[in-house]
Amino acid sequence: MSNAFFQVPIAKNEPVKAYAPGSAERENLLAEYKRMLNQDPIQIPMNIGGKEILTDKKHPLAPPHDHSKVIGYANIGDAGHVQQAIDSALKARAKWAALPWQDRAAIFLKAADLLAGPFRDRMNAATMLAQSKNFYQTEIDAACELIDFFRFNVQYMTQIYKDQPESLPGMWNRLEYRPLEGFVFALTPFNFTSIAANLSAAPAMMGNVVVWKPADSQIYSAQVIMDLFKEAGVPDGVINMVTVDGPVAGDVIFKHKDFAGLHFTGSTGVFRLLWKEIANNIEIYRSYPRIVGETGGKDFVMVHKSAEPASVATALSRGAFEFQGQKCSAASRAYVPSNIWPEVKRIFVEQVNSFKIGSPEDGSNFVNAVIDKRAFDKISGYIDYCKTQSDAEIITGGNYDGSKGYFIEPTTVVTSNPKFRTMCEEIFGPVLTIYVYDENKFEETLELLDQTSEYALTGSIISQDRYAINLATERLVNAAGNFYINDKPTGAVVGQQPFGGARGSGTNDKAGASMNLLRWVSARTIKETFVPPTDYRYPFLG
Repeated sequence: MSNAFFQVPIAKNEPVKAYAPGSAERENLLAEYKRMLNQDPIQIPMNIGGKEILTDKKHPLAPPHDHSKVIGYANIGDAGHVQQAIDSALKARAKWAALPWQDRAAIFLKAADLLAGPFRDRMNAATMLAQSKNFYQTEIDAACELIDFFRFNVQYMTQIYKDQPESLPGMWNRLEYRPLEGFVFALTPFNFTSIAANLSAAPAMMGNVVVWKPADSQIYSAQVIMDLFKEAGVPDGVINMVTVDGPVAGDVIFKHKDFAGLHFTGSTGVFRLLWKEIANNIEIYRSYPRIVGETGGKDFVMVHKSAEPASVATALSRGAFEFQGQKCSAASRAYVPSNIWPEVKRIFVEQVNSFKIGSPEDGSNFVNAVIDKRAFDKISGYIDYCKTQSDAEIITGGNYDGSKGYFIEPTTVVTSNPKFRTMCEEIFGPVLTIYVYDENKFEETLELLDQTSEYALTGSIISQDRYAINLATERLVNAAGNFYINDKPTGAVVGQQPFGGARGSGTNDKAGASMNLLRWVSARTIKETFVPPTDYRYPFLG
C-alpha cells in the first residue's frame, strides 16, 4: 500500500543522435538494419491477452524502397479476434485500473529507458525498413519522440493527479481521476512509429485498457512496440494488438456497450465516418465515448516581403520534402511575395535539385520512398494533373518511378491560381505548391490563405517585420493549431510544442501535453464532512 507522495524523475527531451558517417551509432544501426533486412521473413502475430495469435491469412510486408523484398508476414485476423481482444482487455481492466499510479509510471519510464538503450537500434531499423525513413527522420521519430512521450506523459500524469479542489473548514474535498469505464480503441497511422505507440500507451498509462489496430504498412515496426511493452512490464491484456481490416474491427468495436473512447490519427474522411458510426450507436454505450483525433492538413508557409530569401527557401525545402512530405505537418502550400520570389526560387531550386533519392540504407539520400503503391498512384496522379494545366508550372521534380521502390521526385508547382487544386487538397506526399502574390497585398493574401483550406493543423509566418508577424498571428489565429514564426511548419517536440489542430484537422487535444491525458480519465469528486449536522433547522428559521 502506498504511504507516500512520490516525485517522478524530471522529464528531459532525449538527445538526438547525429548518425554522422563513421560514427558508432551509425554503424550499429546499419548492422541491425542489414540483419533485419536479410534474415528470413518473420511472422508478425496479433497479441491478444499476452498470447501471440497466428492465422491462415497472411499479408506480405516489404520495404517501400524495395517492394519485391518480403521481410515479414502479418497474420490477418477476423471479427472473432477483435472480440477476443475486447474480452481480454475487459478482463485485465479491474486489476490494471486498481494498480497504484506509481507502478504504471514505472512501467513506462522503464519503456523509455529500454528504448533509449537496448531497443533503440531495433526500433529505428524496423522503422527504416517499414516506413522508408532516413537515419535522422527515424531517430527523431521512433527513438526520441517516443522516449519523450513516455517520460513527459508520466510527468503530466502526476500533475493531473495533484490538481485538487479547495476545502473549507469542516470538510475535505478530493478529486480522483478514474480510467474510463470500458476499453479504448487506438487506430494509428503509418507515418510515425512514436504516434502509433503513444496512441495506445497514453490511455493505458492513465489506467485504461486498449485494443490497438496499427496501419497495415506499419505492422512490421508495431511488433517491436509490442515487444517493448512486454519487456517494460505492461501486463497481459492491457494493450492488445489486432491486425484486421478496418471495417471488420469497426463493426465489432463500435457496437460494443463497453466502447469508451477512440484515439485516432489518420485521414479526415475516415475520422468523420467513425464519428458518424459512433453517433449512430450512441444509445448502446455505457457512457459517452471520448473521441480524440488528429487528422488531415494542408499546411502553409506564409512569407512577408521583408523575409530573408535563404531562410524561406530552406523552410520550404525541409518543411515540404523531409520524409517525402508524409508528415501531417509537412508544408504543402506556400505564399511568396513577388519582390523576393526570384531569389527564393533560385536558392530553393538549387537546394531541391541537390537532393539524393534512394534507400534509407544510404545515408546520403535525403529523400526515400513513399509508403505504398496506393500512395504512389495518388501522388503521381496529382503530378500528372499539374502537367496538363495552363495555370501551373513544375519547377522541380515531376518524375516518378515505381519499378523497384515507390520513388517520387520532390515536386514543386508554381501556380497563378490561389485556388488551384493542389493549393486546396491534401496530397500527403512530396508535392509543394507555391502561389506568388503581389508584395503589397499581404493582408489580402492572409485572408485568402485562411479561406482556402478546410484544415488547420500547422503553418508558419516568415518575416523580419514584427508588425507583419503580429498581424499574421492575429489573422491566422484559427488557421493552425501549431503556428511557427520564422521556421518551417514541422518538427514539434514533446514538452515544447504540444501538437494538434482544429477545423478539419482534428479535435486539437494536443499530443505531448497533459490535456491529451485528461481525455482518458473520468473525474470523481469526493466530499467528506467531518462533523455532520444532527438537526435539519438552519439559523434563518429562527
